[in-house]
Amino acid sequence: MQNENKEAALGRFRTLSNIWLWPLRLGTIAVIFLAVNQAFNLHFFLGYTLLSNKYMYTLLFLIIPTIFILLPVTAKASKTRVPWYDVILALATAIVLSFFIFNSLQIMQNGWELSAPLHASYVSMVLWVLIFEASRRAGGLALAVIVGVVSLYPLFADLMPGPIAGFSFPIEVAAGYHAMSNESIIGIPMRAFANLVIGFLIFGAALQHTGAGKFFINLAFALLGHIRGGPAKVAIVASGLMGSMSGSVVTNVMTTGVMTIPAMRRIKLTAPFAAGVEACASTGGVLMPPVMGATAFIMANFLQVPYASVALAAVIPSFLYFFGLFVQIDSRAAREEIQGLNKADLPSVRQTLKEGWFYIFAFALLVYLLLFLRREMLAPYYATPVLLLINQLFSKDTRWGRKELFAFIDTLTKLFAELVGVLAGIGLIVGALSMTGLAGTLVNDLLSIAGGSAMVLLVIGALTSFVLGIGMTVTAAYIFLAILLAPALISTGMNPMAVHMFIFYWGMLSFITPPVALGAFAAASVAKASPMATGFEAMRLGSVIYFIPFFFVLDPALILVGEPLEILRSLCLASLGILIFASAMQGYLAGIGRLNWLERMFLLIASLLLPLPGGTVLPWSKLELLSAAGAVIVTVVLIAMLRNRRVIVQTRA
Repeated sequence: MQNENKEAALGRFRTLSNIWLWPLRLGTIAVIFLAVNQAFNLHFFLGYTLLSNKYMYTLLFLIIPTIFILLPVTAKASKTRVPWYDVILALATAIVLSFFIFNSLQIMQNGWELSAPLHASYVSMVLWVLIFEASRRAGGLALAVIVGVVSLYPLFADLMPGPIAGFSFPIEVAAGYHAMSNESIIGIPMRAFANLVIGFLIFGAALQHTGAGKFFINLAFALLGHIRGGPAKVAIVASGLMGSMSGSVVTNVMTTGVMTIPAMRRIKLTAPFAAGVEACASTGGVLMPPVMGATAFIMANFLQVPYASVALAAVIPSFLYFFGLFVQIDSRAAREEIQGLNKADLPSVRQTLKEGWFYIFAFALLVYLLLFLRREMLAPYYATPVLLLINQLFSKDTRWGRKELFAFIDTLTKLFAELVGVLAGIGLIVGALSMTGLAGTLVNDLLSIAGGSAMVLLVIGALTSFVLGIGMTVTAAYIFLAILLAPALISTGMNPMAVHMFIFYWGMLSFITPPVALGAFAAASVAKASPMATGFEAMRLGSVIYFIPFFFVLDPALILVGEPLEILRSLCLASLGILIFASAMQGYLAGIGRLNWLERMFLLIASLLLPLPGGTVLPWSKLELLSAAGAVIVTVVLIAMLRNRRVIVQTRA
């Protein structure tokens, strides 16, 4: 789930021979068995359920060495040969983690995280260095710099200036805390992975390897391909669904984009626009329930709520985002008179459903287990075998053989390696902040800088989330700010769920916002379009997402907090506001026609007033906001309607 461009996404791993692949595959199979054993308390793999820390160390033992085998030390290093130093690093990691597995009970009973024997401290130092290098390979240089600096911070915290001063510790104590406490390497990020994320990674990989991507694209084409701007609307539906399950923007672009972007080009949409649509849809997919990627699971851990609560809170914001995309595409197609594809060239709905109904069944089963039975830990372990069983029994085209099974396991090996490398590194950041007490100090400093103003803090949070999202994975940026910034925002009276969702959303924006815009750049490589032109097109198409986080953090009814009528009213006003906003962005309002630049500007301003709660950004009541917005919208619509009618009459004359 890394924010890498196309080349990195497809070519950063080594291509290995069977002599290397088989140990990695066996390790991945062992990870799956361990996860199932822990989730169900089956006692079938080891005869007992592992202690929490022993389970974490065992997962690290099985996965971290894989990083040194799969990921070269630099991008220019050999992608076909495993050098001797990587073999040594992998073996050293296995030996060091074996020490922690063997001593896991003593670590818990004797409080080694703060008073470890000297030999355990030395082994902890080695683990610290190995985890840092693993996180550098998995997450990139920017993450490595932050992990390195912050994880070392406890050694010199007392020497720092006032706002960032903290308690300092000797290196052996800091190393022991990093390696053996439940707040660092095996802290919240790894606990979320071990208890929740593994199952959903397995389910997502199973969907992809049974052909779900092709099914969702065919279904979207069958339903929407023939309507105005059809292929672009297909991209929204297909990429949204696949992104929700893969949890990766770039992976989603590279799997669905290769089919949706050429289809958009066939109806004469420009290459940057087609790539921008795919980038925005893939980004939105990661924000859409039921899966949403690793960050959402970690959010549930931070908030100490069931994952289903996070998924439900994301329903309206994700709907508003995709609704805004849909309206923008429809307005663009109407303005430029772009029609859909010929029905004869499209798959039939009936045949598509007949061939892939079991994907919908598996998806529905997952949603039922998540949202209705609230079995988030167990849901993917039920849904995945059901999906695979039905695929083997009823689908001749996507039925697995030996080759497909190995491809599935190899995919999971890479997913586990990337994600665990990043999460263990982020754990070092969390541990350093926890150890020194810096998080609490910074919260007070932030409140002081903002003068207690919630709006100033929100702007600081938005900008910081965006900047961190450029250089770090979304998960890393989210965790960093969930510790440092979220408590300050919550202390001003904001809803905790809304605050954490706000940080999550703004961290995602770097995927479609230049100068980085990695999701847009990946889509540009598929469309053979200018990367920067695609980035700016994606930014305009996805512009509504810059405002949606402010809407729901100021009005928690949009994350389903409040009475049903209040939620319905907020949803209707937000939907109307986004309809007008998206139409104004493209210069065409359905039923009215084209808009000039002045009309668009007034409509954009008025549309943002509709969802805004009273007495927040502006010192007006809700009634005053609605009155002002209504007056502007009605006036502009009437003027635009009269002007367009006059143009039609003159054209006919």
